Amino acid sequence: MLNALAGKRILVTQSADFMGPVLCSVLAEQGAEVVADATVLSPPDAAQAVIDAAGRIDVLVANLAVRSPGTAVDQADDAEWQRVFGTLVDPLPRLVRAVLPQMAARGSGKILVMGSASALRGMKRASTYSAARGAQLAYVQAVGVELAPKNIQVNAIAQNFVENPTYFPPEVQADPRFQERLAREVPLGRLVSAREDAMFVAYLCSDSANCFVGQVFPVCGGWAPR
Repeated sequence: MLNALAGKRILVTQSADFMGPVLCSVLAEQGAEVVADATVLSPPDAAQAVIDAAGRIDVLVANLAVRSPGTAVDQADDAEWQRVFGTLVDPLPRLVRAVLPQMAARGSGKILVMGSASALRGMKRASTYSAARGAQLAYVQAVGVELAPKNIQVNAIAQNFVENPTYFPPEVQADPRFQERLAREVPLGRLVSAREDAMFVAYLCSDSANCFVGQVFPVCGGWAPR
């Protein structure tokens, strides 16, 4: 698969967080010209500015993340809901609207959303986070089938228990209670490595994956339904 992305210009958003660092490294290793952008995308005009600054974009990797608040449902107020949705959901259609004209003009493009499997399986004290991640996946499914005739493939990875500094930093991984949880809840028995996840992203960004539209791919070691 080496150089499978040669000639492709790939924008990775929120590049300093979540899967951003490893994605930038692996995509470049596979031959892509990577545009790493760490801009905070919650302001309404931020997405358009990022797309404009990036120039030509063959693939948009919408890497959006926020720490799950862990709030009980009866304590999750409007401010939390707005903050989580403002970080995970609101930037997504803005990014798509901003990048779509150039992709449609060329008759090709890919958009891949780095989502969460928390939208596929219930989790306690995660109502706002899971709802926002679910909105991302529903959006991808709808937009994916709408844009397929334009030769623009829109898909999502729904991940959990994947090694990354935002949700599973080293101190969490070193906690014996977390290791017990892994053994109990994840059929794989370990975290999916960051590189394993990023290599799958690289495949989905390549021309070999042109047949997938509006798909949600669980990457979670068997934790969520397939």
